[in-house]
Amino acid sequence: MGTLGTGVLLAGVGAWLRPTDRGGAYSDYFRQLNRELKDRGPMRPVMLIDLDRLDHNIDVVKASVRRAGKQLRLVEKSLPAPGLLEYIGRRAETRRLMSFHQPFLNHDAQQFPEADILLGKPLPVRSVQLFYQLHKGAFDPSRQLQWLLDTPERLEQYRGLAQGLGTRMRINIELDVGLHRGGVRDEASLDAMLKLIRAHPQQLEFAGFMGYDPFVGMGVPEWVASPQTLLARVMAIYQARVDFVRLRYPDLWHPRLTLNTAGSPSYRLHERENLSTEVSVGTAMLKPSHYDLPSLTDHVPAAYIATPVLKRTGAVNIPALDDKSRILAWWDVNQRATFFIYGGNWMADLESPPGLKSNSLYGRSSNQEMVNGSETVGLGLEDQVFLRPTQTESVLLQFGDLLAVRGGRIVESWPVYA
Repeated sequence: MGTLGTGVLLAGVGAWLRPTDRGGAYSDYFRQLNRELKDRGPMRPVMLIDLDRLDHNIDVVKASVRRAGKQLRLVEKSLPAPGLLEYIGRRAETRRLMSFHQPFLNHDAQQFPEADILLGKPLPVRSVQLFYQLHKGAFDPSRQLQWLLDTPERLEQYRGLAQGLGTRMRINIELDVGLHRGGVRDEASLDAMLKLIRAHPQQLEFAGFMGYDPFVGMGVPEWVASPQTLLARVMAIYQARVDFVRLRYPDLWHPRLTLNTAGSPSYRLHERENLSTEVSVGTAMLKPSHYDLPSLTDHVPAAYIATPVLKRTGAVNIPALDDKSRILAWWDVNQRATFFIYGGNWMADLESPPGLKSNSLYGRSSNQEMVNGSETVGLGLEDQVFLRPTQTESVLLQFGDLLAVRGGRIVESWPVYA
């Protein structure tokens, strides 16, 4: 009787631990996209941009920027397609861009000749030289471009290049406002840079500051610091650097300076300060999964990867295990259907149909990735598996032209940067 009781108990515990069916069919939203892609899509992995959802996010950002009395600068690396940038810029009413990559910068200068461009990171002086060598068109770097610099040594390199080119460079100084990823951290370094700018007005012009502070809105635990506390620390540092220029270098100070700050996770919090003149936003426009943050609850996901099912092979079957694999499907109902998709191994989370999961035992693949689910998933050959990217800045470059959809229909395609 004791043995029987123990067996019943173990069976009960096993049943309690056994995974439940997590599968399901497409929602109406993804069902419509699946039909559209099967009818009119290229039947390969694609990146979809939902214009209805994008419009919502643009309007949320635009309203916040207006409440704050600031300007908006679009982060090009997070939205790396000229058509996408143009679409957002037109609706958001901004021509300000932040660029991070010399080939993209040359393209920006030609594609957007009226843009005001601020670099988002200090580039090696050789990259800067290449920009000038390749630049052509109406865009005037001496008026419309701000180079971001972080040390007196690099500033001297730029000064030498400017002298050799016979041009003048506008210099925006990167501040470390708490991210600790470089940037000016002390008055001595700032003083050396401003002194060099003042001494060489033919080659250098002070254009302002950039203080990037994504950590303010990234969900730091409250026991460490609240967003309000972090923002106050950031702005105290920023204010001290501004005061230093006003006091020590009043001849370099003027109302048209660019005082850039924020980032997608923190831009909303800057409605509470009036020192900065502009905020930078990029990824929040599309809201990939790593940006499911308390500071972005008003935003909605607007970018999805879609890829067709190439093969459906039944219950999970692991090489070398062969028939022994049946125990996996017996134990877990969510391994009773196996699909091999076109491509895979992206920085992305499986989104639809629900209940799909990559198989870590089988291994990841960038060619034909295995995903498993229960039989209730109901996918057939050439049905689409939808994934949500975890970020945008590199993932959007992996699929060729972006497909813009509205109301579940493909309405436009946008080439990405090369």
